[in-house]
Amino acid sequence: MPEQIFKIHSVIEMEDLGRQIGLRLGAGDVLLLQGELGSGKTALTRGIGTALGIFEVSSPTFVISKIYQGVIPLVHVDAYRLIGKEFAIFDDLDLETRIPQSITVIEWGNGFVERLGDSFIKIAIDFDEDPNSRVVAIKGLEI
Repeated sequence: MPEQIFKIHSVIEMEDLGRQIGLRLGAGDVLLLQGELGSGKTALTRGIGTALGIFEVSSPTFVISKIYQGVIPLVHVDAYRLIGKEFAIFDDLDLETRIPQSITVIEWGNGFVERLGDSFIKIAIDFDEDPNSRVVAIKGLEI
């Protein structure tokens, strides 16, 4: 499946793209979100949550993982604080048991998401020349 590129101009557009993504996801899907701080990873996840009937998605940076109940449960992981740590901390999240019945979104998950299998959707968010715009590249899911 070819990579798809989207140009996003606002937080509202990022959440809208997230909703479009969320409508195409099913239980067992795992997403790797890549992007610098402030690029829009949580806004995209908020949109995914909205598609699942979840309206209170926030960043799990300080708690590492949050689980939201919706049409399909949403597991939202922020692995930023785990970078450079032992894999055991990530493994303690016990995501493998939740994946089959949930949608799992992992921010800062390079090196971690691969521990869950080789099938995941990769979404990279980059800053554009305009500081208010982002370029979103999606691989593994057709929008």
